[in-house]
Amino acid sequence: MAEKLEKSLGPTTILLITINAIIGSGMFFLPAIGAAVAGPASIISWIILSLASIYTAAVFGELVGMYPKSGGIYEYSKQAYGTFSSFLIGWTSWLVGNVTTAMLIVGAITYLLPHNSPILLVAKIMASVFWILVLNIMAYRGLKTSAVMLVSFAILTVTVVLFLTLPSLINIPALLHGSLLTNLNFQNLTPFFIGGSLGKNVLLILVAVFLISEAFFGIESVCFLAGETKNPEKVLPKTLVKATIIIAVLTLLLVVSSLAVVKWQVFSGLTHLSGQEAALFGETVQAPYAYLAWKLFGDIGMKILVLGTYLVIIGAAASWIVTGPRLVLSLAEDRLFPPQLADIHKKYNTPYKAILFQTIVSSLFILVAFLGGSNGYQTLLEILVPLVLLMMALVMLIVPILRKKQKQVKRPFKVWFPKTGPILMFLFYIFLIVIWILKSPQESAYILKLAFSFVILGVPIYLLLTFMYNPEAIIVATELFASMSLWLENFTLPKRVRKEILYLFKNLEEKHILDYGSGVGTMTLLLAEKTGPKGKVTATDLSKKNLKILRKRLYKKGYEHVTLLHDPHQVNRVHPSIKEVDVVISVGMLSYVQDLEKVLKDMKFALKKNGKICFVEYVDYFKILPNPQWLRNEEVLKKIFHKQGFGVQVVKIHGLFWNYLFIYGDKIGSEMKEVPYI
Repeated sequence: MAEKLEKSLGPTTILLITINAIIGSGMFFLPAIGAAVAGPASIISWIILSLASIYTAAVFGELVGMYPKSGGIYEYSKQAYGTFSSFLIGWTSWLVGNVTTAMLIVGAITYLLPHNSPILLVAKIMASVFWILVLNIMAYRGLKTSAVMLVSFAILTVTVVLFLTLPSLINIPALLHGSLLTNLNFQNLTPFFIGGSLGKNVLLILVAVFLISEAFFGIESVCFLAGETKNPEKVLPKTLVKATIIIAVLTLLLVVSSLAVVKWQVFSGLTHLSGQEAALFGETVQAPYAYLAWKLFGDIGMKILVLGTYLVIIGAAASWIVTGPRLVLSLAEDRLFPPQLADIHKKYNTPYKAILFQTIVSSLFILVAFLGGSNGYQTLLEILVPLVLLMMALVMLIVPILRKKQKQVKRPFKVWFPKTGPILMFLFYIFLIVIWILKSPQESAYILKLAFSFVILGVPIYLLLTFMYNPEAIIVATELFASMSLWLENFTLPKRVRKEILYLFKNLEEKHILDYGSGVGTMTLLLAEKTGPKGKVTATDLSKKNLKILRKRLYKKGYEHVTLLHDPHQVNRVHPSIKEVDVVISVGMLSYVQDLEKVLKDMKFALKKNGKICFVEYVDYFKILPNPQWLRNEEVLKKIFHKQGFGVQVVKIHGLFWNYLFIYGDKIGSEMKEVPYI
């Protein structure tokens, strides 16, 4: 298995990938949405957004220069806010990526097939899922393959934008005859302000900024490729700013030219069509740039543009699909996602399990988009925008926080006005959300509730993984659920499983047994009975509350040959006072162990010659949750134990809601090279 991702991306490739990541459906849908709100004055909205996005790119430039890692936005948040907050930001970014992927592909198919019917709906779903599979397969097969794909899409993107912009600005047939006529009709931009009053116009422009802000989303996604970029701390910051400026110029030219060629009421879908136009585009314009191409080039030009736009939007989705798994990889490496998702393919050097996971999730979002109503793109966009704006606002504050907390960290690129700029940008993004809420309180309340419900879904995942891998959290969780563990012990460790454990040891009388991770004493009481008063049981546990419950149970039974040891460091060791043990038995503790090799060394030292061990672990929770990394492969597990001096067998016993993994055997001498059959 490869240990790390391969650095293979150069400056030009990254520039084109960045352009492709940012330009997507926003370029071809959002100008119409902005015009529907603010009319021709939406051009001002685009200027405001362009300036804000260039500064945002510079903020990301400083952060990626400081931490050129695959975690991107998650890594920066971790440095500034700590684990839980960074997880929520990383989780939100991951959700945004999947929603964006679905939104882009839904938007693309809407451009290609603007009409709706039950048969078309099925065809659209099948075509969209097909693209999800194809793009993820490309991502799976390596970044070099993906880079070629993304660069090709980027070139196509710029070509399509120029295909629309230049003929709008210049009347090509007239130019061929020596005349500098233009297709622009600036009468279409009058009245420029449609709000009536100054206050109303300002409000409409700001609302339009909120609605079109998705146009520059994607800046953050390119940072996930830092781990595979050559000299990323110098290349990425300049590339982010340069690409954003290029896109801002292209977008402004496209918006101005299109609104000056087509009346904004028609362009934004507010005017009902009739005659040939209605036959081609439906009751209202749903694909504004297809309509513009038809105006400029006729039917053939429109068909070429529709196909080109479809591929451009698919290309933007491809950017998210390629970059997104790198975020999952970083979360998994920090054990804030299942650690299996951090695996790197030994041939393709890609986070292949993260890619497979992403394929499933993106496909589900595609289904939600199509089955949620006729305007799936708009629904996804409404969920997406407030989440990203809030996420961007929090990222803006990272710069001043790290300028204070981490003065010593090298900054190859420094954002302009580092003290006031990020704070003003934070307020700008929050202000946009507030304006949207004030304008549409009922609709915004519903959208915010829906959006944040997706974010809250990450909390139980965080808690589950934290309790599984964080020693302090493990102790807190164990203390919290101690009483419940007692009530549920016959459910969690049925009597038949206890009998299977004891069956492995024919004679425990007068033996010294270590119950490693005793819990509330489910096995300790049985072991005390089997050893008899002349034997000895040492029970260790992380939780004082567990041991308190166990002490009461032992007192009731009259067992005085049991020693209890509270060991908060048990996930990394066997208590050093434990020696001359005949048998080690542990139930449900191995999955919490942080340093398995150290624990096994300690056990070998504590065990007598030919001492025996038995670990029982809960695996395959509810038959869907992944197992801890070292419990996934039985042969690897045997090798780990054998390396530390134990010959073991591994057997799985099936349960109703989970299975039980038995790892049992003997301490072996260094001269033994084969694992004995037990």
